[in-house]
Amino acid sequence: MIPQSFVQDLLARVDIVDVIERYLPLKKSGANYFACCPFHGEKSASFSVSPSKQFYHCFGCGVHGSAIGFLMEYSGLGFVEAVKELANQAGLQVPDDGKPGQNAIDDGNAKLVDAMAEAARFYRDQLKNAPEAIDYLKRRGLSGEVAARFGIGFSPDEWQALQRVFPDYQSKHLAEAGLVIDNDQGRRYDRFRHRIMFPIHDRRGRIIAFGGRVLDSGEPKYLNSPETPLFEKGRELYGLYLAQKAIRDASFALVVEGYMDVVALAQFGVDNAVATLGTATTPHHITTLLRHTDRIVFCFDGDAAGRRAAWRALENALEVLRDDTTLAFLFLPAEHDPDSFVRKEGAEAFRKAAASASPLASVLLQELKERCELDTAEGRARLIHESRPLVTRIAAPMLRLQVIKSIAEAAEMTQTEVELAFGFKPAAAPPRQSFQKQDFKRGPRRTEPLRPQGRRKPPSTIGTLLRLILQHPERAARLPIDLIPDDSAEGRAMIAIIDLVSLGEPIPAGGLGALIERFRDTPHGDTLARLGTEQDESEFEESVVETLFEDTLRKLQGDAIAREITELLELSKQGALSAGDRHRLSELLLEKRNLASTGKVSDL
Repeated sequence: MIPQSFVQDLLARVDIVDVIERYLPLKKSGANYFACCPFHGEKSASFSVSPSKQFYHCFGCGVHGSAIGFLMEYSGLGFVEAVKELANQAGLQVPDDGKPGQNAIDDGNAKLVDAMAEAARFYRDQLKNAPEAIDYLKRRGLSGEVAARFGIGFSPDEWQALQRVFPDYQSKHLAEAGLVIDNDQGRRYDRFRHRIMFPIHDRRGRIIAFGGRVLDSGEPKYLNSPETPLFEKGRELYGLYLAQKAIRDASFALVVEGYMDVVALAQFGVDNAVATLGTATTPHHITTLLRHTDRIVFCFDGDAAGRRAAWRALENALEVLRDDTTLAFLFLPAEHDPDSFVRKEGAEAFRKAAASASPLASVLLQELKERCELDTAEGRARLIHESRPLVTRIAAPMLRLQVIKSIAEAAEMTQTEVELAFGFKPAAAPPRQSFQKQDFKRGPRRTEPLRPQGRRKPPSTIGTLLRLILQHPERAARLPIDLIPDDSAEGRAMIAIIDLVSLGEPIPAGGLGALIERFRDTPHGDTLARLGTEQDESEFEESVVETLFEDTLRKLQGDAIAREITELLELSKQGALSAGDRHRLSELLLEKRNLASTGKVSDL
């Protein structure tokens, strides 16, 4: 919908440092600015913002991108929304390229958001005149301040109460937002009736859904909005919008099962709690929380249902675990849930219990051992059988290794035997061997390769050239596309950049961030971002850039000549060299000599 030229102009006009400083306190260090990363919990500043590249990168969790990408990641915006937000900050009007589709989608979603906001205001107003709902909240110990903070409301016990605020009660947007239901007879009525209403916010603070709790003993006890264009319950967490700062301050996120648990904990000053929305904890939930902190504590009831919920959360977490994060489980006494526990024992006792929660690996091992009779060979074999599908899913390599060692000890086996049973390949291939002087009595003496340890592999010719272009994009116009090999990601990215020039499109002037933004959702964007995060600001000094650029071009030209000579010589061996081919071979040999004489180029 938005012309690419506008996106590039926008990025050229804004300063990524100014954009990010509106959300994070940045401190200058050398050429760059630094802060603690807002996307994962940390105590040392590893989040870097480069004004020269117009690019941000976290050395801890790896997130990176342009000013647009930061708004998308930090505020949970879509691409179009992020561009509009950035344009608004810069005082620019976003144009439309005239193509149908996205505009209509955005307008439709905006109408759904407006409908949800209007319904939330209606429900809040209704709570003021609903004594039974107020009495219920007071019995649950909630103050008016906390109810107002969470926007709690009340839906009247009427079939079409929303008609009071929506004169066009038959509007399709009400059904799309999940506020009303159309039955088989074509009759429309409110989805939520006679319930305490909990608004559900996205990361921008917009209301995208509702959860309703029944006042009496009716069923279902909790009723959530259905899946809509705004709301996908497997991706949203109740209370996260309000809890983001508290999670960073407390250095952990607390996951509970219900809305009332979140609100009750907030009443007692435990503000870092969120809840899933009528579904098991999903990998997306965990990934979202790990952007805010490196520790997640799941709090479940101590009964059988709570244990089952904890096990589902554990299973869903395995594939998103990282070695620099901790997931733990707090099991409350069987007679308590978080609401009742914090009221009886107090906030400090709850925090202490959360601090001593059992780490995921301990819960996993304990559950597996309880399933098996470890004093028998059959039970120990079952332990290996039961643990394999779980352990092989653990994404954190060091944690997985620790779990394997513990399982091996419990099963009275060696670590190697367990790894073979699990089907793991060796962690590393044997070191390569080289030969020094021979001892003819004992045979050749084998030694380790002499390559220095820990040194990064030198970049290829095309990798060097691409790094130069990232530092000086205007030089792309001087590159002959026929010299660029397409057998690597760097080569294909370079060809894509040259294609921009050949099509008359200007090279983005907004630094590396703008160039990556130009190739968003393509493999080239990932390649450019990777090189950008590896590249040191002083890798190429300005005084040698032109010389290095020319030398690299000569090297590419020499490589192209060498490839063509090799092909022609192969034809000659087969007796298939034509007169034209012989003439071309002579030209190439002459070009090779002339190229070598213009400067020292290796491998010619």
